[in-house]
Amino acid sequence: MQDEKAFLSGYSLEDYPRPSVTADIVAFRIRESDSGNYRRNSQTALSVLLIKRGGHPYKGCWALPGGFLSPGETIEQCAFREVEEETAVKPASLMPVGVFSEPGRDPRGWIISNAFACIISDPAVRAQSGDDAADAKWFDVDFAQDENGDSVLTLQNGEDSVRAVLREERTQFGMTRYNLLDSGSLAFDHAKIIAAALEALRAGAADFEHIFDFLPETFTLAELQNVQETVMNISVLPANFRRKVANLVEETESYKQGAGHRPARLYRKK
Repeated sequence: MQDEKAFLSGYSLEDYPRPSVTADIVAFRIRESDSGNYRRNSQTALSVLLIKRGGHPYKGCWALPGGFLSPGETIEQCAFREVEEETAVKPASLMPVGVFSEPGRDPRGWIISNAFACIISDPAVRAQSGDDAADAKWFDVDFAQDENGDSVLTLQNGEDSVRAVLREERTQFGMTRYNLLDSGSLAFDHAKIIAAALEALRAGAADFEHIFDFLPETFTLAELQNVQETVMNISVLPANFRRKVANLVEETESYKQGAGHRPARLYRKK
């Protein structure tokens, strides 16, 4: 013990180069829009929250909410604080996405980002710019391969559009890594972070993980199926979906009423 005290008394962190640490947050929600026909369900899209940077670097570009770790806080506390300060959105929980430490990823210097994803269950929640963000908006997500086999990330909100191109590669452990070919008007390496978060979200949704977090406590099976289809960008036969999800949900005594529709049984997660 005395040897350790002696060692620590002479040890100085200043003798070693140290990176700065940030947290970046990929907030997802399901956006609903009226189909205009009461016989049809509302149209839905997976959306991600972006801020417009109010300062350099990448001033005026769209980016993920996030910021630097402050003394005395955990990286999770930093993530909660930053997303609320910059957008007024309050996540209930965070899911780790990965650590992004590629040299040169930030023009300000050696900066390592810890990325998180969160799910916002209220489809009507609004974002408000704050702190050093000039604006904050929800962008609908499209992530698909082009004719060259590269992955194209398109984020759209009205006339505001962001397009980035990435190339997928497999690591020795079977994980997917993305190389950024063109970041478009998206700041830093945030296209890579969004791609990684989307991959994790879709992988979980395939096994019925995470999809319940997009919904209130009770929901119809059609609503649950719609979430899975929206997140994964696929179509599923209702009979197959109900068979697979049967052991994960339980009936309630309540029904959902809707104009032009028969009352639908409400369920909850087991």
